[in-house]
Amino acid sequence: MNTLNKLLIYSTITICIFSQNLHATEKIKIGLIIPLSGDNFLIGEKIIKSIRMAVNKINDERIEIIPRDTKSNPIDTLRVSKELHRKGVRIIIGPVFNESTKYLDDLKDITFISFTNKLIGNPKNVISAGVNAISQLQTIKKFNEKNNLSKSIFLIPRSQFKKEIELAINKTNIKHKEVFYYDREPTKLTKQIEDLTKYQTRKNNLRDEIKRLEGLSFKDKEIKIESLKKRDTLGKINFDSVVIADFDENLKSVATSLLYTDVSSKRISYITLNQWFDESLLKENSLHPIYFPSINKSNYELFMNDFKNAYGLDGDQLSFLSYDLVGLLYFLIYENNFKISKKIFYKKNKFKGKIGIFEISKNTITHQLNFYSIEDNKFKKIF
Repeated sequence: MNTLNKLLIYSTITICIFSQNLHATEKIKIGLIIPLSGDNFLIGEKIIKSIRMAVNKINDERIEIIPRDTKSNPIDTLRVSKELHRKGVRIIIGPVFNESTKYLDDLKDITFISFTNKLIGNPKNVISAGVNAISQLQTIKKFNEKNNLSKSIFLIPRSQFKKEIELAINKTNIKHKEVFYYDREPTKLTKQIEDLTKYQTRKNNLRDEIKRLEGLSFKDKEIKIESLKKRDTLGKINFDSVVIADFDENLKSVATSLLYTDVSSKRISYITLNQWFDESLLKENSLHPIYFPSINKSNYELFMNDFKNAYGLDGDQLSFLSYDLVGLLYFLIYENNFKISKKIFYKKNKFKGKIGIFEISKNTITHQLNFYSIEDNKFKKIF
C-alpha cells in the first residue's frame, strides 16, 4: 500500500478505529511526562485532558497512558522517565520544555516525542514534534515560488532562536538575498532598519530631486514638485520581501520600523513565522497584508470549541498538538504490527492529523502547513 493510500485510509485521528481482532492483545504503554505541579501545572492539566479526548476517540482499550510530573525541571524529568522505563515503557510523549530534555540521553532505549519545536541540541532519542522552523520555511518557500519572490531578506533577532532559522534556511535552500540580524532594543532596531533600507539615502534623493526641479522651467512644474513633497523618500529598494522571524510586540516593532522607513507592505511582501492566529495583528491595518505559515485554522477552531465544551477550559497550542500526537503514535505502532520500536520514527511515513500532515523520516518530524494572509481584518487562507 503506498503512502498516499495510507493517508486516505488513516486520515486523521477520527478514523483510527481499527479492528480489535489484530495481532496484539497486550497493553500499548505510552508514557506522558508533563508539568502537573508548580507554575506550569495548568499546561499539564490541559494536555492530559486533550490526550483523554484522543484516547476516547481512538477507542482501543489496549492504549495505556501513564502520566508523570516533571515539575518543569530536567532532574525530575529524568527521574520520572527512569520510573516509566522500569515499568516497561519505551515511548514517551514529552517533555514540554526544551530545557527538560538535557539528561534524557541517559535512557537511550526510550524514544521521547517532545512538544518543543527546536531541533538543535536535542539528545538523539528526543524527537521534536512542534511546528519547527524547517516546516515553516518550506511553506514560505512554496509561497515565494508561486509569487516569483527570489530576493527576500531574512530579518532575524539576535536571540537563541536564530540558529534554528539558520538551519532551516540551509535545509530548505530557500532563495533569498540576505540575512540581516537585528537587536530588539527599540532605538537600535530603528537605526538598523534605516541602514538596511538605505532610508537616509532615499530621503536625500527626494530632497535633491525637488531642489533640481525647482531650478528648471517646464510645464506642470509646480504639480510635479507638490507631488514629490507628499512623498517621504525617492528611489528603489533592492529586495522584494522580508521574512521577519519574530513574534508578538517584537514583530510589530520590526514591521513598524519598515513602514517608518517608507518600505510598506504595499511595496514588498511582509512575511513572518507561525503566529497561531494572533488576533492582535488584525488591528495593525497599516501593516497589512502580512503573510505567515500555520496549522489548519478550521481544525484548530473546531478543536478549541470541542475542548471548551468538554472541560469548560480554553485549549491552547500544546493541547492541540498533544491530541494529534496520540493519533500519530497509534498509527505508527499499528503500522509496525503493534510493536513499539525505534524504527517507527525512522522509516518515511505520513500521518494526517488535525494540525495538518505530519511527515516522519529519520527520527525527524516536519509538518505540511497552510499559508495565510492578514488583511481586511481577517485571516485569509491562501493554500
